[in-house]
Amino acid sequence: MAEFMELEGQDGVRMAWNVIPGTKQEASNCVVPVSAVYTPIKPFPNMPVLPYAPLRCRNCRSVLNPFSIVDFAAKIWICPFCFQRNHFPPHYASISDENLPAELFPQYTTIEYQSPGEASSIPPVFMFVVDTSIIEEEMAFLKSALSQAIGLLPDNSLVGLITFGTLVHVHELGFGTIPKTYVFKGSKDVSKEQLLDQMNFFLIKPKPPTGVIAGARDGLSSESIARFLLPASDCEFALNSILEELQKDPWPTPVDQRASRCSGTALSIAASLLGACVPGSGARILAFIGGPSTEGPGAIVSKNLSEPIRSHKDLDKDSAPHYHKAVKFYEALAKQLVHQGHVLDLFACALDQVGVAELKVAVEKTGGLVVLAESFGHSVFKDSLRRVFRSEDKDLGLSSNGIFEINCSKDIKVQGILGPCASLEKKGPLCSDTIVGQGSTSAWKMCGLDQATSLCLIFEIVKKEIPDATLQSSNNQFYFQFLTYYQHSTGEMRLRVTSLSRRWVAGPGSIQDLIAGFDQEAAAVVMARLVSFKMEIEILADFLHLAPWVMSGYMLLTTMPSVLEVTDKLPFTF
Repeated sequence: MAEFMELEGQDGVRMAWNVIPGTKQEASNCVVPVSAVYTPIKPFPNMPVLPYAPLRCRNCRSVLNPFSIVDFAAKIWICPFCFQRNHFPPHYASISDENLPAELFPQYTTIEYQSPGEASSIPPVFMFVVDTSIIEEEMAFLKSALSQAIGLLPDNSLVGLITFGTLVHVHELGFGTIPKTYVFKGSKDVSKEQLLDQMNFFLIKPKPPTGVIAGARDGLSSESIARFLLPASDCEFALNSILEELQKDPWPTPVDQRASRCSGTALSIAASLLGACVPGSGARILAFIGGPSTEGPGAIVSKNLSEPIRSHKDLDKDSAPHYHKAVKFYEALAKQLVHQGHVLDLFACALDQVGVAELKVAVEKTGGLVVLAESFGHSVFKDSLRRVFRSEDKDLGLSSNGIFEINCSKDIKVQGILGPCASLEKKGPLCSDTIVGQGSTSAWKMCGLDQATSLCLIFEIVKKEIPDATLQSSNNQFYFQFLTYYQHSTGEMRLRVTSLSRRWVAGPGSIQDLIAGFDQEAAAVVMARLVSFKMEIEILADFLHLAPWVMSGYMLLTTMPSVLEVTDKLPFTF
């Protein structure tokens, strides 16, 4: 187990099988799939950050790494994934066995590249979306928590505010004379074009006749953007003043009806506003919701209290009248947020359901957070909100707008990823016909990620025949490379490259090698994620077929002759 911990400490990777079954049949016999749990931006104190662009294979686009074969005399390197011969560029002319670049050092299997010319001028953006259809006591708790959170934001971060109940109010924080808001009807969805027109975005700079309106470079003036998104240091007083005067939704609620709450419309407006002002930058929508949505798109129940809110039994029987329509709306919202590179965080505090079952797709695909509590005054909510904005030197450690890619040896295919990401539908020879989670691609979008974000990667061994002993001894390594291109919390774009190899074995007598390389902790996490995924997609009748598979995996985990140490803090998150 110490050996596996050491490997994780070097690369942020834990594999269920550190000695890999070499054929398709042997891999299927292992029950636990060939898999890895990878933490893309796990901090490493000794990891070098190189101030230049990576050197890529011209065939498969993998990055030069310590496993590449180098001919120093001919200034050529051979890619370990596709065996393509690549010439070193002129600025590598001095390379030699005694003068290696950092990316070829054996100990630097994980490395980062930083391109100075690509530093982003856009700071992190936080859009607060606040529910006002809650009782006065809850409103007081929420206002207090938000005031504390605003004080913890980095001074350069951009902040916006939207409140909603029966109507949606977009607050113009840049209008300092008096509080000014734009009001939208909660029962009706608003397109981005309608939003921009009604909020007078084109008074200073005329609307372009063609093209997509997206940010200051594509049609919007910086003055218009600054009306709704201001640096935290400039608008802290205005924000706190608005919060102090904020009251519960003034529209009366009859005793036989639920409060009018247009959560879907408010989130849609927030997404459209960020998509117009700061597309492709690190922005987060923080939604604070205190009850079920009853108005407009995304509603999960009607206002009439005689209609009960849907239960698990209703979902199983497909008898929830609003469910499919709401899920379709939030799937479209998730697609929009992924395209923009923005994150949705949900803080749901209510004794009643708020619609997480419908809304979760938008949170999962954007890498957002979900916090559930009984009240905005509950310690779970208050402590969780503080942890989000907990900072060291005003750096929240929240990275964003990431793209994750995989390269691996030709005898391995990728079935998919279980984790906070969305498929970019990059199909190719690495994609398996079997899909698990976000599959049928070798590239994924990660809108939000932090130092503890982990992905569960599921692989498939495609080699069918057992190679002869000579071939096994001469070429017995599988190679993997994980590429994470992301916006660092400082605003600059970085590329982290993790390259690793694992030995494969096949044929009689290989069982002992497989057992020696079996990591029970990693396998337990992989199986937990697989079971959770299968339980969500399988219908109730098929779950009976899932039970034997779960039991066989459990038996494997508990009978392997290695030690699973249960501690208070696992080295990676589920």
